[in-house]
Amino acid sequence: MTHNTPLSPRLPRHTAEGTRRVLTTAQLRAHGISPAELAEQCRPGGPWQQLLPGVYVLHPGPPTSEERLHAALTYAARETAAPAVPSQPGAAEPHPHRPAYKDAVITGLAALTLHGFTSSPPLPALAKICVLVPRLRRLRTTGFVRVLRTAALPAPEQVTGLPVAPVPRALADAVAELSDPGAVSRLLTEAVRGGHCDPASVVRELTQAKLLTRPHLMDAVDSLLAEGRAVAEDRLYRMVREYGLPDPVWNVDLRLPGGPRLGGLDAYWPEHAVAVELDTRAPRQDEDAMWSEYARKRETLERLGITVVYITSRKLRESLEQQATIVRTALMASVDRDPAAYVVVLPR
Repeated sequence: MTHNTPLSPRLPRHTAEGTRRVLTTAQLRAHGISPAELAEQCRPGGPWQQLLPGVYVLHPGPPTSEERLHAALTYAARETAAPAVPSQPGAAEPHPHRPAYKDAVITGLAALTLHGFTSSPPLPALAKICVLVPRLRRLRTTGFVRVLRTAALPAPEQVTGLPVAPVPRALADAVAELSDPGAVSRLLTEAVRGGHCDPASVVRELTQAKLLTRPHLMDAVDSLLAEGRAVAEDRLYRMVREYGLPDPVWNVDLRLPGGPRLGGLDAYWPEHAVAVELDTRAPRQDEDAMWSEYARKRETLERLGITVVYITSRKLRESLEQQATIVRTALMASVDRDPAAYVVVLPR
């Protein structure tokens, strides 16, 4: 029997013809498959096989990566909604291969691979598929499914029709299981360099998971923040170039003549008294103190007549044109302001 061998006529047509043939005991029973027939079909050398408790694949031989993912979700979900029947003739047919999984989200390395990471293993190479479920679920890790409990499920992203944890949460769950510093560093670097997320969101998840006490993770996070800073600076240069903003002076310190240092800036337009500062802070314990320092510097500069535009890494990644418009507006508005105090501009 091959994967294309016809199945029982009592099974739904989409199961017989589709590439995914993963069903639960309850779903098979609903289509008239008795326990005795199910046992017969799943006998050694039989046409079906049991992948996980209560979850079956309706063909012999190794399951595909897609079938393993659906089987993991089917096992972990509270219920798997059957495809709806169109209510009227001519209504659009529901997609037969996208059941709705309740309270189950793929995370860890499998999620990163689905998000397109090249530094995570391909799906067939993964011995375990990690699935997030609510903390109070009574469900055990079994077979190729590792069950991870969480107080609050993250809002899943749909990737190839599957509920997948957002990249920062998937990263935290993945590195929690890794002891190889090189593997951890490669994943974190790709997350930022590949534009999947910003460093702050990763550090936030690692902090919530209480992972930053591990020395190899602390070193990797320091590298991540440096990588994130470099990526943000590159996007800032690109914003100025691609959206036709006048050239600023880059990476400077401001001082009052004969007075104290006012602070460093990533870009400054002296003739307009407009500055840009990248906000690449990570959410750590000293965040309040760091923000107070940001606020004090901004207040001091604006009291001197200098407009400060703060831009986060995330905004540069997701809305570059909008950030360029904000800076251009500040530059144009400078002609209507009183002249700024004279300051000394020094390379940083």
